[in-house]
Amino acid sequence: MLVERLTRQLGKPTRNLWGWLVKRFLERNRFLEASAVKLCDIQPENVVLELGFGPGLGLQEAARRLTQPGGKLYGLDISEYMYNTASERLRADIQSGKVTLFLGSVEQIPLADNAVDKVYHCNCYYFWPDLRAGSREIHRVMKPGALMVTALHLEYLQKLIAAGLLKGTKWHPEPYMEALREVGFVDVRMEEQRFRGESFQAIFAAAKKA
Repeated sequence: MLVERLTRQLGKPTRNLWGWLVKRFLERNRFLEASAVKLCDIQPENVVLELGFGPGLGLQEAARRLTQPGGKLYGLDISEYMYNTASERLRADIQSGKVTLFLGSVEQIPLADNAVDKVYHCNCYYFWPDLRAGSREIHRVMKPGALMVTALHLEYLQKLIAAGLLKGTKWHPEPYMEALREVGFVDVRMEEQRFRGESFQAIFAAAKKA
């Protein structure tokens, strides 16, 4: 029961003790968020989207790089608790119009077609109800040739699995990468990376050019 409750909270934290514990866990993953942002090579005028932004650490990293008037950052998360937490953390950037956050599902991103230059997410796709539907929707909002980066830590994921967590989730990278290819992403690949002494994996995918 405890393990199942924690797994549900990892996918959609709520405002209670379990959700608070998950928030603390996600905050310890700062290096993954910073790594994903760095690998996206965000330019000052880019339009950027983070999926599953959690407590907002990655949003902070990305917002710092958007220094031109055209630079814009969007975030989408399914958890109202995380939405409120990140909204407080990014209050100044939200008030200035640089950052806009949405509460909702990856299968219904409230953005126009061909809207964003860069997309990134960490520890996120495991909980999508339908990998292909989510991947297709992401591809829709990306400009032709736009880049998406997914950061994950396979060794740590395997420890969670061994502890009984993430049961029933789609955590393996191969089905996710196959879903990306099937909906039109190109140059889909996974690479070993290091950031500030930490090793992790990054999946790269580009939106198909027109």
